[in-house]
Amino acid sequence: MADLFTHILVGYVLAIVLSWRYEWISYPFVTAVMIGSTLPDLNRIDLVVPEETISVLLGLPFTWSPLHRVGGTLLIVCIGALLVPNAYRRVVFVLLSVGASSHYVLDLLLYKPSGITSPLLWPFVTHGLAVDGLYLSSDRWPVVAAAVLAGLVWVVDQRMMRTDHSDT
Repeated sequence: MADLFTHILVGYVLAIVLSWRYEWISYPFVTAVMIGSTLPDLNRIDLVVPEETISVLLGLPFTWSPLHRVGGTLLIVCIGALLVPNAYRRVVFVLLSVGASSHYVLDLLLYKPSGITSPLLWPFVTHGLAVDGLYLSSDRWPVVAAAVLAGLVWVVDQRMMRTDHSDT
């Protein structure tokens, strides 16, 4: 799959381009989109706290897998929106959702030998989608392409688009 850095770069590109259209998207809000683009990969917490450990502690079956599904990500986005002041909750909710959506778009473009994606849209769609992927999880060109695109967007943003670099 596209690695975490690719997801962050794509979130950055998306947020900066949106900030050209919507002036209220300042750099702190760009960061919110970038954070949102990493949220579906929170299921990787399994590398630090294995599912088996949680199962033993709770005495119940446990898995981190729902964190990489739309339902789990939506829950994390809601929690994230609650962590900011009331005035910014709706904006942060939307921007975290935009970032997470970009993550899912990239994941849907992965080539799977079966031609069927994992059930990323659970609980709204309980089965995988038939998608011809664009790249393998082992490919490195997506991160190179994202880095080049992010660099170009950064240059355009710094040289042509931004007149006021103030924070919110």
